[in-house]
Parts: sequence; structure tokens; C-alpha cells
Amino acid sequence: MVETTGIHHVTAIGGGPTRNAAFYVETLGLRLVKRTVNHDDTNTYHLYFGDGAGTPGTNITFFPWTDDGRQGEFGAGQTQYTAFSVPEGSLSYWADRLADHEVDAERLELFGEERLRFTDPDDIGLELVAEAAERPGPAWDASPVPEAHQIRGLAGVTLALADPTVTAGVLESIGYGRVAEDDDGATVTRYDTGADGIGTWVDLVATDAPRGRMGVGTVHHVAFRLADEAEQHAMQETLEAVGMDPTEVIDRTYFRAIYAREPQGVLFEFATMGPGFDADEPVESLGERLALPGWLEDEREAIEAALPEFDAPDPDPAASEAGVDD
Repeated sequence: MVETTGIHHVTAIGGGPTRNAAFYVETLGLRLVKRTVNHDDTNTYHLYFGDGAGTPGTNITFFPWTDDGRQGEFGAGQTQYTAFSVPEGSLSYWADRLADHEVDAERLELFGEERLRFTDPDDIGLELVAEAAERPGPAWDASPVPEAHQIRGLAGVTLALADPTVTAGVLESIGYGRVAEDDDGATVTRYDTGADGIGTWVDLVATDAPRGRMGVGTVHHVAFRLADEAEQHAMQETLEAVGMDPTEVIDRTYFRAIYAREPQGVLFEFATMGPGFDADEPVESLGERLALPGWLEDEREAIEAALPEFDAPDPDPAASEAGVDD
């Protein structure tokens, strides 16, 4: 039996790419580590944001449609919050930073963890959670956020479900265990892999909302970490044993992936830890050009012409505040 150690990345659908990248780079201080296209829809960018090297477990990725793209509708079977891990003592800095960028944030505590809850420009639910955890990869030297306060990666996700007990069974089959309950207006049940590091928890909450509709402002899928393709093949057997229908292994250039939709509607991905984002460009220049997989390179001119306008973000590290402690 193979088990995941936690979250690899989260992928969502955003509006226009310029606005999307400006928020995640210039406001949240993440690095644009890869600028590529959706392999299944080459008229759409696929943007990856993470730490200094795009370390697995630090990335939130987007299919940014256009500012007038079809709006999604949050509901059952979707990710309600994507939580990032920040160092303990950083929340006051982040409260001030978000306010300076005209982002409304609520400060609260859940499972003994202090957090800030807010939304991005497309209304995707986000959290910054203060955790005593090690950074899994390098900081980004050019971030507008001082290293002492930078987002270290993903902390976890909250899934809203018609029947959380069904999804709980799936999580238990892939390496998660039930560890606690808390109340956030409704009962929230936490599952954790127990592994070292960040990105190890998934929270489940029941909702009586109708099934959500995919579109701008919704999370497309949650990806979990696996070491290699051998573990993916073992995971395929595990998923089949609990009634899921996993795909074959798909080459995503920077990792290999399999996908399966759990019974309550959330799309799960299981991604390998490599080859990594430096497979086709050096770490020093990640995200600076449109990177295409080899099988699309002959179509570069047509692909670039069809993509929406994109003004890459231009963070100003010199403008980063000194910060304050909690």
C-alpha cells in the first residue's frame, strides 16, 4: 500500500492572467516559477507560483481564462479554502500588508492555529496559517515580501462536501488519519498524514449547498505528492480498490500525474516529485518566458498568437516593509 505525504500543489481557474499574476507575485510575494500553457487547451496559460525553485508542496497554479470568462459557482464537491503556511509571528505583518493592498482579511483561530482568511481578486478562498514548520525549499530573493515573513508553501486545504464521511474514507486509504474536530460555523474535521513538513492536512466540512460549478473563481483540483511512477502505479490500485477510476500516468513535463475524482466530486491528482521546473529552463530564469513541452514546440508561433495578453508582474523588493512581529 502506498501513501502520500501531503499536498503537491493546488490548481484553480482565474480571470485574466495579468491580474492573477499581479496578486500572487506582487501582493503575496510568490515567484512565478513557470509560464506555460494548459496542455489540454493551448489557448490558455498555465501559471505556477511557488517558492524560489517551485518546490513541490509550495505551488498554487492557475488556468487564467479572461476577465470576462465564465464564472464558477462555489458549492458541494469543491475546495473552500487553500491555506498557505507562514512563519509564526508573521500574521501582523501580513494583516498590514493585505490592508495596504486593499485586501479585506479576517483573523481567526482554528485547530489552535492563528490564521488570516481572505479572497483573491477572483473570489477564491485563501488562508495564511501561522505554523512552526521548516521551509521545504529556497526562499525567493526577489520577493517583495521579506524572507522572515514569506509564504513557505501550502499548509492544507478545506473541502466542502455533501457527505464528508465518504471523502474521509478515500483520504484514509491514501495515507491520511483523522486527528481532530473544531467548529467554524459548522463542524470541521481534520485529516493529516503525520509526515514532517508542511502541506500535510486536509479539513472536511459538510455543506447543504448544491454541487458547485467549475469556472473562474473555483479550484480545479488538489494534487498530492508521490515519489515516482512506481508509487503512482501502486496508487492506481489503491484508488481502484475504493471504487475510483484513475487515469493512466500523464507526462506534465515537470512531474508525472494521475487523476481521479473522489465520490463527492473533488478532482484529486497524484503527482511525482520530479523532474522539476528546471527541466527546461535554469532556476535563475524560471517563469521569464513561455515554456512549451517538446511536442508543442513546432506550434509555438500559433500558440503565442492565440494566448491572451499578459503583462508579467514586476515586484519591487526594495519596497518590502521591515515588518512587525505578532
